[in-house]
This record gives sequence, C-alpha cells and structure tokens, in this order.
Amino acid sequence: MKRETTRRRVLSRLREGPTTPSELAAAIGTTPDAVVDHVEHLARSLESTDERVLVAPPRCRACGFDGFDHPANLPSRCPECRSESIEEPTFVVE
Repeated sequence: MKRETTRRRVLSRLREGPTTPSELAAAIGTTPDAVVDHVEHLARSLESTDERVLVAPPRCRACGFDGFDHPANLPSRCPECRSESIEEPTFVVE
C-alpha cells in the first residue's frame, strides 16, 4: 500500500476548505511552520495548473492590522500596536 506524501495530504486538506496552519498541522501531524513551508511550495507547484492557493493574511486581534509583509507568515507580534494576539493566516486551494 502506497503512503500519501505530507505535501499531498496538505493539498488534499486545502482542497476541502479554508484552514489555518495550526489546524492543518494537527490534522496531518506536523508543525505550523512546516505547514507554511509546504503551502508555499504547493503555491509554486500549482502555478502551471488551473488551481491556486489563496491566502487570507494574519490579522491583529487588538487593532485589526492585516498588512503584514508576508501574508503566509506566522507573526508573533503586530508591527503597529505590538500586540501578540494575532490570528493565523487561512489557506485554501481553489
């Protein structure tokens, strides 16, 4: 029986609907940082197809800032208000 690769499991889950790195990490048994790496690779791999990885960027719960330099990042602090209450980005493949 052939096992599905981690990246294929990530892609399958992203096709099911929007998810955060933490939710996806728990579902496939890896870390949120590893999920972000996999998603970034998948985004490049899907460029030649009709599918795209869509990203809702992280957002500060305190001030609403969502202009992070890298939308797929897992920031630890808001650059505007310095709050550490940051919502994770959300990924989906459509």
